[in-house]
Parts: sequence; structure tokens; C-alpha cells
Amino acid sequence: MAQSSPRYRLGIDVGGTFTDMLLLDETTGDLKSAKIPSTRPPEDAILAGIERFRDHDGVDPSTIGYFSHGTTLAVNTLLERNGAEVGLITTRGFRDILELRRLRLPKANDLLVPRPVPLVPRRHVAEVGGRLDAEGHETAPLDREEIVAAARDLAAAGVGTIAVAFLHAYRDDRHERQAKAWIAEALPDLYVCTSAETWPQQREYERTLISVINAYIGGRMLNYFATLARRAAELGIAARLFSTKSNGGIMSVEAAASRPVDTLLSGPASGVIGAAFVGRQIGDDRIVTLDMGGTSVDMAVIDGEVPYSNENTVGDFPVVLPAVDVSAIGAGGGSIAWIDQEGILKVGPESAGAVPGPASYGRGGTRATVTDAYVVLGICPPSGLLGGEMPIYPDKAAAAVGAIAERLGVSLREAADAILQVATANIYAGLVPQLARRGAEAADFSLLAYGAAGPTHIFMLAREIDVRRVIVPPAPGLLCALGCLVADLRADFVRSLWESASTLADERLRELYAGLEAEALAWLENEKVEVSDVRVLRSVDVCYEGQSFEVNVLLADGPLDVATVVESFHAQYARIYGYADRKAPARLLEARVQIVGVTKRPELAARPEPARRGAPPPSSRRAVYEQGAAAEAQIFQRADLRPGDSFAGPAIVEQYDTTVYVPAGFTVSVDAWSNLIGERAS
Repeated sequence: MAQSSPRYRLGIDVGGTFTDMLLLDETTGDLKSAKIPSTRPPEDAILAGIERFRDHDGVDPSTIGYFSHGTTLAVNTLLERNGAEVGLITTRGFRDILELRRLRLPKANDLLVPRPVPLVPRRHVAEVGGRLDAEGHETAPLDREEIVAAARDLAAAGVGTIAVAFLHAYRDDRHERQAKAWIAEALPDLYVCTSAETWPQQREYERTLISVINAYIGGRMLNYFATLARRAAELGIAARLFSTKSNGGIMSVEAAASRPVDTLLSGPASGVIGAAFVGRQIGDDRIVTLDMGGTSVDMAVIDGEVPYSNENTVGDFPVVLPAVDVSAIGAGGGSIAWIDQEGILKVGPESAGAVPGPASYGRGGTRATVTDAYVVLGICPPSGLLGGEMPIYPDKAAAAVGAIAERLGVSLREAADAILQVATANIYAGLVPQLARRGAEAADFSLLAYGAAGPTHIFMLAREIDVRRVIVPPAPGLLCALGCLVADLRADFVRSLWESASTLADERLRELYAGLEAEALAWLENEKVEVSDVRVLRSVDVCYEGQSFEVNVLLADGPLDVATVVESFHAQYARIYGYADRKAPARLLEARVQIVGVTKRPELAARPEPARRGAPPPSSRRAVYEQGAAAEAQIFQRADLRPGDSFAGPAIVEQYDTTVYVPAGFTVSVDAWSNLIGERAS
């Protein structure tokens, strides 16, 4: 078969339950989608989806010119504690760095909170000589025989990967680089990474931990990326493969294999990037995202730009790598309803997960969940999900919710209604502080839903909070895959300053940022990807002397000087806290650079919006019960709706990847990109 010129872009989000795939025709702007049950190994589902596009849609894999995907393999490996046996080689006297942590209780009011188990047992931590001082000057040299002997002892104990983390390596990493080279020469089959090459930031525990996490997931991720690349090539895909990152960008799978820790939070990040893309498409850059899956609700506040955070938590561990700022609460479709000792109904954070899942899935679950409440109230179609491919068992849902109803002394429908109201209250309680933290008014923002359960619950939340409007994209269950399609190349670089502004010279500041920018540009050049634009964003973490927290300050383009940086810090501090002490001395902590290689934006097909013509006749009607009242909802099929259509609630829109519930009090219209736009009825 003759090789066709590339014309398709493929975005893939590998989740714990489903692998979501979007294929964009760059010529027409049309999208094709597929949801494939996730597999172990995960590449099996990816290849099955590509074969499905080939066999069912006639898409030759050789015509796929862009391939970007996000995977939960790294984060699941960490959360499930099934990574490699890791050994740690560190500076003598610091063997217990992973045990001591930060000596802070995760819950300040709980003295009995269990201590997290380190990823590296103490018997697999080796101490060696050699030392740098706080300025990076050598005070004691490394000994090659000692380094190699420590590595051999760890390998003999069953260790397959080694992290090297020496004191003050953020200042100068020559000891770490030398140790890695000696180990690689003596034991070439070992996966070895160093703390400075992973993330050279001051804070010994966090830097050591990042390198350990990188080693813990590194071997598996390296094998996964290599296998995926080989099998994709065998299928006929000639395009380079990319992976999404926690910071919302993409990088080549070769780069991801060397720094897999960058992919830890790529799933939530991809969804926010996809939501921002939808917002830009319709001219809306102030969006609150609501990603409601089976286990959790992830929320982000986009106020012109995608928000970022330098302090995140994955499982038991703090992760200081920059990531899209997403907050999560345990209130997903699989969240379990239960009654506490005082007889109060609670929902979550425990989830039924994918297995056994909600009772209505018929996989052995017996405890009531949010999804079971949807089924009992008539919101979810009794015929099944995923276009009928996944059956639903209403009798099992009724039995599970009935147990809650009996405990509460209410009817079956009242119990299901109460479950949804409690779940809505949980989401509300998680969202309001996020808005307040940014000084944002809900009325200035639109609420955008995605995830399998997001569109089902979004209007219930919008009824409780005064948002501008509700947006439901055409394929909300696949928005993370869309984010993979539209993400830019993006990388972060850091150097620790930790110096008072009163003693820091302008020249040193400029030299530091010049070095960071050169490193960033070299990274982008090494990715060998054509980009339409390059942006370099400079920022710095600053605090007042004596403070234990800092503020990240974005720096303007142009020449740098310390006085301007300090004034920018005062202004930022005043915006956040309402006051700034301009006479107090400031301290500069971390210098940061983020490079963005802007990729070619795909154009999604838009159809002209005709004059409003109402909605097509509903495919059916169904009795629903919600907020203490029974009603009859019109049922629409998403595929039948066209730009310009409009209808009022109560209504239900059914589609392959989700169900949209529109209660009374809202009207919905379809825009030119087939988004559902919901507004309060006048």
C-alpha cells in the first residue's frame, strides 16, 4: 500500500478504567472517538484503538502524523506501591533522610496519624563519603571503589534501580554525575538517576524524594515507552510519539523515559488544557473546570491562563515539580454513600472504584454510590451506558440505595435524592475555597464539565452557585484526550538562590537566568519539533526574611535587576494579602524558567449557527425525581442535536461517553462547535 501523507492527529488518555482516544482529521476538522477498556500492559489498549480506527473507519495508521498521549501508569505505580526495588546512595550522615521527612504531621490535630512508609527501606540506603559545602565547593572527594561497592551491594540485595542524591548537589552536581558514570560503567544494566538531573532545587528531603520516585517508576516507564514505540511502528505509525506532562505540556517519549516523574500528574493536567482550548475556541477565558470521574472530582480555576502550582501531593508524598493546579475531592460517580455514628448521611471519599464498581454495574458491588442514585432517580438510562455496550442493573441499584433508605427511614427515591444533594454539597464546599483563594467571583466564570459524571452533575452544582453559564463539550468524557491533541511543548527549569535581596548582585541574577534560558532553549532544540512560536517565562519565589512560605512572582521580559524583582514581589504580595511591607527585607529563593514551544493548533470543525429553531422532537421521555419532586424529562440524543437547537429542562441528553442532566430552571442551546451552553431560565 502506498504511503499516504499524514492528515490525522491522535490524542490518547490512558485511564484506569478506559483508554480514551480522539482522532482529528486535519483536513476537515472532524473528530472520531473510541473508548477502549484499559489493559495491562497499557499499550495493548492503545494499539487496539488504533486498529479499531483502521478497521472500522478506514484510517491507515501511516496517515497519523501526530501522536500524543497521557498515561496513569506512573501515578498508579506510585499509588499502588508496585514499582521497582530502589536503592538510594546518599552522603554519609544522611541515611535517614527519607525516614525523617519534614517532621510535620499531615494532620496537625491528629497525633496518631500513621507515618508513611518510605519507598526505599532503610536497608537499601547506602552512605558514602565525599562532600560539597553549601556553596558547592568540594570539601571531601568521592571514592570510586566505595561508590561501586555500594552499588554492587545494593544490586546483590535485589535492587534494580538506584537513585543518587548527595548533599548540596543543587549547587554543583559534579559528584552525582561522577557517581552515576562509575555505576553505569560497573553495572550497565541498572537504571540510575541523580537528584540534580531530576530536579535541582534546594530542600534535601524533597529533592531526594523526587529522584527516588523517578527511580521507583523509571524502569517500568522506560520499558513501556520503548514497547509502545516499537509496536506503534510495527503497526505503520511513522510519527514521533509524545507524552503529556504534569505541567500541561508534552515531551517526546525519549525525554519522558529519562524523566518519567514529569508524567505523574499528566492526566488531570491534560483535562485542564483541553478545557482551556474549548474556552479559547468560544471566546471564554474565565472557566472553572469540573472533572468528575469514578473516584474524585478535580477542579481548576482558569482566569485567563492555566493555573500552576509548585507544591503538589501524590499519595503520601510531596512533589515539588511544577504542575497544573488542580484540586481534588473524593466525590466521584463511584463515591459510596454511608451513614455515620450520629445517623448523618455522608458521601465519599471511599469509592467503589472500577471493580466491583457501583451496584448498578452488576460486578459485585453492593454499597450505594452516586451512580446508583442516578439510576434510581431515572437520570441514567436503564438501557445501559456507552451506547448500550455497558449494561445497567436498576434492581441492584435499588437494593443498594434501599439499604440507605431503610436506615434513614425515607423512601427509595428520597434516599437517592439525598445522596445527590450531599454529593453536590461536597463539591460546592471544595469549589468555593478555590475561588476565594484566587479572589475570584463565581458570577464572572463559566462552569465547564467533563469526565464521565461531570455533565451528569454539573447543572445541580450550577443551581447552587451563581456562575455565568454552563458549558458541556461535544465529547466531555474524552476531553483529556483532546488536551493531549492541543498541548504545547513545555518544560520547567529551576536553580536555588536562597539569598537576601540586599546582598544579591544584579549581575549574578542576570547570569543565573541566562544559564536557565540557555538550558531551556537547548531542551527545546533537542526535542526536534517544529513550533510556531517560542515563549520563555521567567519567575522567582520570594518571601520576606523569616517567613516560612513564599510567593511566586512572574518577571517581565527584558533586563533584570534585583530592585525591580523586589518591587514586583511587594505588588504581588499586596494583591494576594491586601498589604505589603515595603520596608521589610526580602529573600529570593528559587529562580524558575518555563519554556513553551507553541505547536500548531488544530482547527475543529465549526458549523454555522442558524436562527434558534427549538429542539428536535425528543427521542423519548422518562420520569425523574430530583430535589423532592417528580417530573417528566425530555430525552435527546446528542448526535441528533445541531447548532442553533435549544431546549429547556427538565431534560436528559444521552451520548456515548456520558449523560447530561438538565434540571428545571435552565435552558440549553447548541453553539457552532456543538457545545451545550446552559443558562438560567429568565
